Amino acid sequence: MKNDIFILLLLLVSLSFNACKIEKDKLNQTSYFGEKPPSLVPKLFAPEIVSPEGLFEGGNFSMDMKEFYFSRKNGKYKERTFFVIRYENNTWENESETDIRWPLFSPDGNTMYVGKEYRVRTETGWSEPKELGEFVKEQAHGKSVASNGNFYFPFFKKVDKGHGNLGYSRLINGKYENPVKLNTEINTGEYIAHPYIAPDESYLMWDVERKDGHGQSDIYISFRQKDGSWLTPINMGSIINTELQESSPSVTPDGKYLFFTRGEWKTKDDGSSYFVGKSYWVDAQVIENLKPKDSL
Repeated sequence: MKNDIFILLLLLVSLSFNACKIEKDKLNQTSYFGEKPPSLVPKLFAPEIVSPEGLFEGGNFSMDMKEFYFSRKNGKYKERTFFVIRYENNTWENESETDIRWPLFSPDGNTMYVGKEYRVRTETGWSEPKELGEFVKEQAHGKSVASNGNFYFPFFKKVDKGHGNLGYSRLINGKYENPVKLNTEINTGEYIAHPYIAPDESYLMWDVERKDGHGQSDIYISFRQKDGSWLTPINMGSIINTELQESSPSVTPDGKYLFFTRGEWKTKDDGSSYFVGKSYWVDAQVIENLKPKDSL
């Protein structure tokens, strides 16, 4: 009798484990096009469904992970071309071209930011674009928004004589304040761009060229202390950064993976240059591994 109960328990445990594995595989198939998740070493993210000819540059998911906005370039795409693919009826449908370029989504998923405009989710899709306001007038490359609505972005001011700076604009009583520069330690280097702020503002990532870097632009991270100040930026190391150009860090809506672009500038016969970049992903534990004990 005891042996029968023991065997029954083993069977139940086995069935439960298999059910969890099937559900996990199904979720991965839904969210990441069936790609095998990365470890703590970055790997190329180029699912066949969005990169049938290897021309996929990069993209990002909507907050519900059921829309993926991405771009392709080179080959038959002489100009960068933008697409969206949607998960409907338990499958990823065919992609379609879109005029929405590099969208950013609010943490609640109800607002889409494109350039210096925004759209609000409606029952039938997205509203017509509206202007964000004066606070992004001098915005440069990239922006990110925290759960409380605060924006982080690089901007240029005449007094800085062409040097870009990362800063933030707080949402106070429904209005955005004028952007404020972050500290000098963060704003060191050239070509400061593409920030990513954690939803709770506990850390900030961005790309920049610095003398202590590994090559072209590298990805750096700064953690926020309990008193609200920012710790000295950390180069994310040789696992993330190489002699090539790493840029545009972002964490997936489920918090599991860090995505970024890795690429290089190439020269055409006429002397002009162009950038060839690919999307990489890595387990977001790489962020936790760099986190100091005295940070949020």
